[in-house]
Amino acid sequence: MFRTFALKMAENAAKRLKTDNGVVAIATHNGHFHADEALAVHMLRTHIPTYSGAKLVRTRDPKLLEECHTVVDVGGEYDAARNRFDHHQRTFATTFPGRETKLSSAGLVYMHFGREIIARRLAQAEDSEQVGMVWRKIYESFVEALDAHDNGINAYDSAALAAAGVQKKFSDGGFTLGAMVGRLNGNWNDPTPEDPAAAQEAEDKRFTQASQRIGEEFDRDLDYFTQAWLPAREVVAEAFNGRQEFDSQGRIMVMKRQSAPWKDHLYTLEGEQPEGSQVLYVLYPEKPVPDAKWRIQCVPVAKDSFESRKPLPEAWRGSRDEELDGISGVSGSVFVHASGFIGGNKTFEGALAMAKKALEI
Repeated sequence: MFRTFALKMAENAAKRLKTDNGVVAIATHNGHFHADEALAVHMLRTHIPTYSGAKLVRTRDPKLLEECHTVVDVGGEYDAARNRFDHHQRTFATTFPGRETKLSSAGLVYMHFGREIIARRLAQAEDSEQVGMVWRKIYESFVEALDAHDNGINAYDSAALAAAGVQKKFSDGGFTLGAMVGRLNGNWNDPTPEDPAAAQEAEDKRFTQASQRIGEEFDRDLDYFTQAWLPAREVVAEAFNGRQEFDSQGRIMVMKRQSAPWKDHLYTLEGEQPEGSQVLYVLYPEKPVPDAKWRIQCVPVAKDSFESRKPLPEAWRGSRDEELDGISGVSGSVFVHASGFIGGNKTFEGALAMAKKALEI
């Protein structure tokens, strides 16, 4: 398997390789930079061997762009065979497989090179099931938001929100990765070198800093989804398949050894099953040690929702220790959060008893 993987990687690199005196040049536009081209450049230069040590050219000059091996976010052309990845042309409407958000240069580069990035990290073939799973997950959890931000696509239908009379309670515009990159641009009244070459050099340094900064966040996601999220699937699947041991309807899922990221995998596993009862409570030890305390967590109605499918009983909420023992009728109780989404007990048996009682209320 690994030999096939290595040969495929070498073949892909050879097909893409077209250098000038041994140096590959990546071009993007100069001027005000954005998160999408900053990430696109990072993915290529950091994770694809063809672009290791690549020269960066920031220009809008068509003649200079034509001389470059790869062009992102400028040039008015999308042609993967020629390594042209712009999305600003009027006819552009490409989306990631299975998604509706129009791609930016980040999404384009990720769509074409993301499998190779992940395959190298996992040492698997690009067409393996696990590579495909992580490829889709990183797009949906990280890259897609950058695509939407750059293309001016709102997370919610503005007209529907207005019709419902829903208004934002606060501004979160400065809290995004796009805003973080944007702040690395120079201010309008910053001193600028009079020499055009020096001014461009200063601007390019800022872009390089932005590309590295957003690249750090991408790399953290890459590490998480390949090293933690993906291995968690096996742990969650084991707990999901054994859930009838604790409740005949399968409403309680227990991760016996230790906690692992479970929400994504649980929703996927439920979707693969025939219609039946949903998991309502997930039990797991706080630490992977024999005498660990146990948590009981409610399954949200959706991954990013604060609303639980079945919150812990209202009478238990905000109580702790002996007081909670008396209210719940379960000894060893530690706490139940004021919102009812999570609670704890000193033992597994106690946490399971809390879950079973909560099902009845």
